[in-house]
Amino acid sequence: MLFTEGSVALVTGGSRGIGRAVALDLAREGAHVVVNYLRAEQDAKDVVTQIEEAGGSATAVQADVTDEGAVQQLFRNLRSDFGRLDVLVTSAGITRDRHLVAMSLAQFREPMDVNVTGTFLSCREALRIMQHQRRGSIVTLSSVSGLDGGFPGQTNYVASKGAIIAFSKALSYEAAPHGVRVNVVAPGFVATDMTRSVPAQIRKQYESRIRLGRMGRPEEIASIVSFLASEKASYVTGEVMVAHGGGLG
Repeated sequence: MLFTEGSVALVTGGSRGIGRAVALDLAREGAHVVVNYLRAEQDAKDVVTQIEEAGGSATAVQADVTDEGAVQQLFRNLRSDFGRLDVLVTSAGITRDRHLVAMSLAQFREPMDVNVTGTFLSCREALRIMQHQRRGSIVTLSSVSGLDGGFPGQTNYVASKGAIIAFSKALSYEAAPHGVRVNVVAPGFVATDMTRSVPAQIRKQYESRIRLGRMGRPEEIASIVSFLASEKASYVTGEVMVAHGGGLG
């Protein structure tokens, strides 16, 4: 077990995709997991059920990570219910692909709001708890696109994921004096609902350029997140862990 009894982890966007895999893995490693969701209530409940059937413990909690009041209430409830927060994983994220010349301001802002503002609000409230504990770990989910520029039509998404990396690095300096670590995981092409919407021809072209010759699995990303969140990575902060199967060859 990576986490001691009584440890509490919050995973935003924990009902699907990588967030779901992270929630399951953290629970498997001994943490009580608070599974945050926006609309996918049944999916979140399914994650909780799966965790409990495996002998772990979890709670599903609805909150819009772009709504400041909702996020503040989420963390007030968390503090009231558990009295602590050991791990925050910010996995809530969206894409709204469109070439720049055809992109509306609203289409640009939406990924920035969910991906960046959601990360900001969640990290701010988590740090307010963790700094008083003098311990804690934050792992933000970015993307290798935030480093290499992604695909055409992703200026909004790439900007948001690059911002998460810069934000997390800056936050690591503020958090370190309080005993709180902040790291980033930047996955490549991973098999999720988000990537399944990519046309099959494009998926095959991308896979052919990955050294390992395949898309990643959410579980492979989750194990990295759990490691960084745990005391096994107690001397790691301000880092970006890239997991993209060897990248583009």
